[in-house]
Amino acid sequence: MRILVVEDDECVAKTLENLLGNQRYLVDVANDGLIGWELAEAFSYDLILLDVMLPKLDGIKLCQRLRSHNYQTPVLLLTAQNSSSHKVIGLDAGADDYVVKPFDVTELLARIRVLLRRRNAPIQSVFEWEYLRLDFGSCEAIYKGELLNLTPKEYRLLELFVKNSNIVFSRSKILDHLWSVEEAPKEDTVTAHIKGLRQKLSNAGAPSDFIETVYGLGYRLKEIDVSQKDTVYIPDFAPSIEKKQQTKNALTDVWEKLKYQSHERLQILQEATCVMMEYGMLNAEQKKTARRAAHKLAGSLGIFGFDEGSRLACSLEQLLQPEANLNESLINNFCDLVTRLSLELKKPAFSQFDKLVLDLVLDDAV
Repeated sequence: MRILVVEDDECVAKTLENLLGNQRYLVDVANDGLIGWELAEAFSYDLILLDVMLPKLDGIKLCQRLRSHNYQTPVLLLTAQNSSSHKVIGLDAGADDYVVKPFDVTELLARIRVLLRRRNAPIQSVFEWEYLRLDFGSCEAIYKGELLNLTPKEYRLLELFVKNSNIVFSRSKILDHLWSVEEAPKEDTVTAHIKGLRQKLSNAGAPSDFIETVYGLGYRLKEIDVSQKDTVYIPDFAPSIEKKQQTKNALTDVWEKLKYQSHERLQILQEATCVMMEYGMLNAEQKKTARRAAHKLAGSLGIFGFDEGSRLACSLEQLLQPEANLNESLINNFCDLVTRLSLELKKPAFSQFDKLVLDLVLDDAV
């Protein structure tokens, strides 16, 4: 399935791209509302994750534009505003659901699954084709009881075939379904992935033509010969602790690569502190810049386990509202919050967790 992420915060966007990629979704990313609109017009998506605060065209207006053009794809809003009025505005604009930043990973994935089920209902959570068992919940492929070690692209390729078993897919159509805009590979790439997938299926006991070549047209699953099918017990494979840990590690890697952005935003707040201490005020532009930095920190830090850091950033954002008057008490409070935030960002990602908070078991019971 293909998801469009419209998010201008690179740290959050990369996190979502990594997280959803690990769940076998194909992800395109747009860093402003206009690019999001252009991608939505050009490609067919199963879901759009849409940030509210975007440059050029904000999330609410983009959602309204999509709905006014009869665009029926589900839209999940990502917002740092937790008030009822902001939620109502988003839903009235045509959004199907919303998640408040910093979002809980398990909740986000659950809400995505719900919206995808609605769009594709009725949908099987497990699909069997001959001796193949594909579990859409855990993103696992099993053949004759053997768990196949597939790459994300190989899994999505197999998923495409089993969900559309009567359709012949040309290489160009497969590219459209399974590769993002930025990747843009050649058709030979599809041939290589088909070859690799066939080899892994063959190693598990599948016939070499399990994925059939329809010459001159493309590929499809070979029709089942019912007379030759035996009853085979195929065990369930529960998602492992290792899988959860891998996801946590993947998000930690994203943090290590992009944490400089959070430190740059902290520096903006520290500079605002110096200005306040020296002049007792911030001009309108300085206040706006500092408030935006605090807003971005509040929305992203919690994703990486900095719950306290996210709370501190949210408090700083509130102190920087346009109507707030910077008196001595407020300035002292601001300085204290920035100091505490600085100490939080010296900690490693997920240091506050004493258990696996990222429970990525894809349990369909929501």
